Parts: sequence; C-alpha cells; structure tokens
Amino acid sequence: MNSEFRTISGLIPATGLRAFCSLAIAVGTLLVAAMPSGSQAQGQKQAEQKDMKLVGYSDLQGRSAYQPTIEKQGDRYIAYIGHHAGTVVNPLTGKEEVNGTSILDVTDPGHPKYLAHLPGEPANPQSRGESGGAQMARVCTGLPHADKSKFFLLRSYGNSAHEIWDVTDPSNPTRITVIGGNLRDTHKSWWECDTGIAYLVSGVPDWRAVRMMQVYDLSDPAHPVFIRNFGLPGQQPGATGATPSDLHGAISTGPKGNRLYLAYGTTRNGVLQIVDRDKLINGPKEPTDENLKYPQISRVDLPPDVGAHTAFPILGVTVPEYANFKVGKVRDFIALTAETTDNECQQPRQMVRFFDITTEAIPVGVATWTVHEGAEDFCSHGGRFGTHSSNENMTPIYYKRVLFIAHFNAGVRAIDVRDPFSPKEIAYFIPPITDKTDKRCVGTGADQHCKVAIQTNNVEVDDRGYIYAVDRANTGLDILELSGEARSIANLP
Repeated sequence: MNSEFRTISGLIPATGLRAFCSLAIAVGTLLVAAMPSGSQAQGQKQAEQKDMKLVGYSDLQGRSAYQPTIEKQGDRYIAYIGHHAGTVVNPLTGKEEVNGTSILDVTDPGHPKYLAHLPGEPANPQSRGESGGAQMARVCTGLPHADKSKFFLLRSYGNSAHEIWDVTDPSNPTRITVIGGNLRDTHKSWWECDTGIAYLVSGVPDWRAVRMMQVYDLSDPAHPVFIRNFGLPGQQPGATGATPSDLHGAISTGPKGNRLYLAYGTTRNGVLQIVDRDKLINGPKEPTDENLKYPQISRVDLPPDVGAHTAFPILGVTVPEYANFKVGKVRDFIALTAETTDNECQQPRQMVRFFDITTEAIPVGVATWTVHEGAEDFCSHGGRFGTHSSNENMTPIYYKRVLFIAHFNAGVRAIDVRDPFSPKEIAYFIPPITDKTDKRCVGTGADQHCKVAIQTNNVEVDDRGYIYAVDRANTGLDILELSGEARSIANLP
C-alpha cells in the first residue's frame, strides 16, 4: 500500500511505473491545461500544478497529518510524520492504532516505504481543542552527551506530555523518556541538535496561557534537565488582566546566531517576538514581568484579525534593488505565516507577512503574500483556504531563495523570496483527492453542509531538494520537486 505513486489520473501500482512517468506527466500537463476555473471543487480527482511535479506518494494509512521531519540517517533518508488524533488500522500490525508518528524510508522518493507507526495519545473529549495524536516531530543526532551514532526523536504525546525515542533503527524505535505527563497542551517544539537545548511548547497547569515555553537541556535524552518556563508577561501564574495569545512555536538559530523567533496566536491577536537566546537560558528565571521581558529584543503585536503561526528567519539577504547602494544592501527578514482555522472562508483571511528586522528592536512590515481567491473560487471548494505554515529546513538549496507554504485547499505554493520586499509565487501543486480524503463541514444541524477537500497542512524540504507535503484531511504524503523555470531559482546540484 505504501509503494503507490499518485498520477494525475489517480492511483496506480509503483511496479513498472518508471517506464510510464514521462507519459503520465505529459498527460497530466494536458489535463491541467484543459481544466476550467474552479476545477478543484467537490468531487474533483485531478491535480493542478505549475512548475512543481509529483515524485512519490504514500497514503499514510489514511491518517490526518501535521508535521513532517526528514532526517538523513547513514545512507538513508527517513521521514517522521506527526499526526492529529484519530484511529485507523495499521497494516504492519493488523491492529487499530491511535494516530501518532509515522516513520517512512524515503531514500527512493518515488517509492516511500512504511517502516513503523508509533501510536499517540487517545483523544480526550473533555480536553480543549485538538487533543490526542502526536502532532510534533523533531530528530537529532550528535547530541553532546549522548552516543554520537544514535538518532533520537522528540515528539509531543497528545496534549499531556513530550517523549524522546531512540530511532537509530527507525523500524524498531524504543522509548527513552517522558517529559511532563500532566500538561494541558503541547505543540510545535524546537530542538538544537548541536547543543541539545529544546524549546518545548507546553501547557503547564498553573500558567494562565494554555501554551507557553519550557526550556530543557536534552543533550542527554535519558536525563532531561529543566532550565526554565517562559512566556509573555501576563501569561505567568498570578498575573492579572488579559492573557496574551498562546505560543505556537519557536525557531532558534542556536548559540552562533543567539536568537529565537517566536510566534503566538495562530489565527488572531498574533504576536511576533525576537528573543536573545543567551539571556533566555542564563538570565533570571523567576517568571515575573521584568524577568520575562529581560531576554526580549523586540515584540510586534498584530491586529485582532491577524495570527502568527510560523516565524521563519531569512537572514543575510542581499536585496537586488539595493545592489548599488553602499549601505544597507544586506538585510534580515522574517516570513511570518498565520493559520486559517475556519472552513469556507467564514473568518478573516490569513497570509504570509514579511518583516524587515535588520534593526531588530524595530521590526518593519514590508510585504504580504497570499493566493488570490477569485481566480479559482477557493472559498467554495470546501475546507480551509488560507495559509498555515512554511518549511523550516534551511538547506542552502532553498534558503534565501524559495520558501514553501502549505495553503490548505490551495495546496503547496512556492515563493521566490530572493527579494523579500517583493515576494512572488513561482510554482504550486494542488493534490487530487482520493478515497481517503475526508470531508469538511460548515454549520450545524439542518444548516450543515460538507465537502470533500484537500487540506495541505504542513510542508518540509530535504537537502536533496525534495518537497514533502502532508494533508490534514487524511489524503497522505506527496513528495514533490520543482520543475520548469522555478527549478532554476533554487540552488540545486
């Protein structure tokens, strides 16, 4: 089942496929060219694409997927994919398993091979939001106080805990450590492999924010060392007044860059925060307003209808328009992506916003990017339409050149970011729905209506240049690559 390859016309076995690839791509191009506006509407089973083509596919056992992480382990490439809550049969074991973490060998991207599935936490109907599953996945090797030959997976365990697994043999993972166990929520953490410092998104029960940050030293995965709790002033125990938006995730540049970029409030009341890493780790840790402000370099509070999901730093950009200027031609930016959470455009639109942070204390918004709804009438296709997240791998193939955005029913979009003052879309891929694609509904009772819709949820890249897009609506994993003019912008070998 995992050796399937999806073509424009549907699903066919991988056996003998390579002989037909050229024909399939040619036929697909003709089909896409012939599609009318709104071709991705209810029931449509054909892909749409521009300068991005399908290489391989896995249905991920029909599990709703969140975060893909790709790790080179020896001469193999292994994909670790976190899942939202749910329960389906794992064909490897023949048993029903709660959605957790899927592990696939993607060394041959045209033939991804399922290696293992690690069940997650069962959903709790009394929990807030999306309980259960194991959405987040990070992988490290070479940790300072661990066996340098071993690979370790850090993942969330539903809303209640974080776990570390030894995945040196990705077909036979073993659990090493549980962190937490009584948390209220978790989400997208960050792990520095060179230092072992981890920035865990957690929900410590006595904090006012359901998601805040816990900093741990995980350089020895068997013996986690707690460093501190952190959040925005007003989120800590005992604070009064309005509680600022929950943390969604952080990206660290490690000790060399000495910065963390944090995004709070995925879909509304967003906050962008730049933090001094050294001050965060070594500064005063008692969670007073003063101590929580101490590591902060800058903070941008966004309007009520603007969220902040992923704060991706794009640093050291030589801006083409400034090439002849003696001062200021090299600049730093953040691509801040917000999350759309409603179906069929029932709430404010979310998009990507670019900030110039060359002067870190005073970030300046310089550009926005979005998919234009009108040409395709995406709001009528079903499910969410709007941005969710960007890739987070900084491989030189794409970094400062191309940024990939998961755009729900508009698929994967590739943006030329060589000039962040003027980002431009250069490629896209909207997968076809399959027999596993789930419906998305609007309204309740007699007023409810539902549509089957693609929901491209997250996207990542590897150091070979392959693009991995996973689907929230159970459609699976698409492995893609750039083609045509878009490919020339990347720094591919």
